[in-house]
Amino acid sequence: QVQLVESGGGAVQAGDSLRLACGAAGRSLSGSTMGWFRQAPGKEREFVAAVSRSGARTDYGDSVKGRFNIFRDNVKGGIALQMNDLKPEDTAVYYCAAKQTFSTLQIFTNEGRYDHWGPGIQVVVSS
Repeated sequence: QVQLVESGGGAVQAGDSLRLACGAAGRSLSGSTMGWFRQAPGKEREFVAAVSRSGARTDYGDSVKGRFNIFRDNVKGGIALQMNDLKPEDTAVYYCAAKQTFSTLQIFTNEGRYDHWGPGIQVVVSS
């Protein structure tokens, strides 16, 4: 029943940085493995990044490796996605996803494994 909410999106120029955040109001997401996906108009949803409950394990889509960093926000109880050196092809609606798990190291890169999703937030990168 918890609803994830993304924040931090906007419009930037190529080469700029942006930080997205995801959380559930009044509730910690420390019990869930989490990820970020994105979807551009007319395209299918694409895996961006994932982080385990502990924060010790992360994974990234090939298109964002070396530029994006996913991490747990242990104060707010959510997660964040630091996006650096943004490119026009990063333009998309970004979605936060969560799956409750007992494993502190579990990571999912398949969108079908997640059962909670935020409404999405727009990121536009202009050249």
